[in-house]
Amino acid sequence: MTTIYSIDQLCALTDLPKRTVRYYMQLGLVDRPVGETRAAHYTPVHLGQLMQIRKLADAGVSLERIRAVMVGGESPVPERQRSPGAISVRSHVFIAPGIELQIDPQEAGLSPEQLRAFVCTVLTAWENKNEQ
Repeated sequence: MTTIYSIDQLCALTDLPKRTVRYYMQLGLVDRPVGETRAAHYTPVHLGQLMQIRKLADAGVSLERIRAVMVGGESPVPERQRSPGAISVRSHVFIAPGIELQIDPQEAGLSPEQLRAFVCTVLTAWENKNEQ
């Protein structure tokens, strides 16, 4: 089963207002939602697109350049290279026996609020899966 998000969940995870998310869709930077009106929902693909846009925008990249990156262009923001001895703080979230989520919030570009919202969404999805 694929994880799906409401517009509110998507906005909480990306720390973007609904208006901005809809604007990015209007510009073609983000795929349209699955479904129409109130039944519309979003997938991890949408989340990934918005997180990439957020990362580039926070680095000062223009929307024109972001558009080029989103269609397969090279990112103007280099990936951080880890060097020997680099220290990384990761969050380990126990989901169920044998299932643990490991997240590096800094590398993922998540604020503490976004991390909390993401973990809550994952736990809710797992609970919903087990109720079916």
